[in-house]
Amino acid sequence: QVQLVESGGGLVQAGGSLRLSCAASGRTFSRYTVGWFRQAPGKEREFVSAGIWSGGSTYYADSVKGRFTISRDSAKNTVYLQMNNLKPEDTAVYYCAAAILSIAQTFIAIKNSYPYWGQGTQVTVSS
Repeated sequence: QVQLVESGGGLVQAGGSLRLSCAASGRTFSRYTVGWFRQAPGKEREFVSAGIWSGGSTYYADSVKGRFTISRDSAKNTVYLQMNNLKPEDTAVYYCAAAILSIAQTFIAIKNSYPYWGQGTQVTVSS
C-alpha cells in the first residue's frame, strides 16, 4: 500500500512561486511514476506534470511548460513540484498521484493510470 501526503500549497500573488511536496510512505519512489494533477472549481481534474524515475523522464502540460519543474529527493522519498511565475489560472487543488510501474507516455496524462492519490493541497494565485 502507498500513502501520499501533499504539502506546500497556499496563497501567492501572480508572478510568485510555490513548491509543492509529495511525501510517500509504504514504498520508495525509485520504481514509480509520480504525477501531479490539479482541479479547479467546476472543472475536470487535469494533468500537470509527471516523472518516471526509473528512466528519468519528465512530462509537462503545455500550460505549465517552462514554469513548473518536477523533481525528487530519493533520500526523503519525496517528489516536488516547483511552480514559478504563477498565474491566476493556476488556482486549483493540486493532487499527487502514483503508480508502481513506469506508465507509457501515451497514458501518462490520464488520471485513471494512477491508483494512488494524495488528499490534495490548495493553491490560490491572486491577480
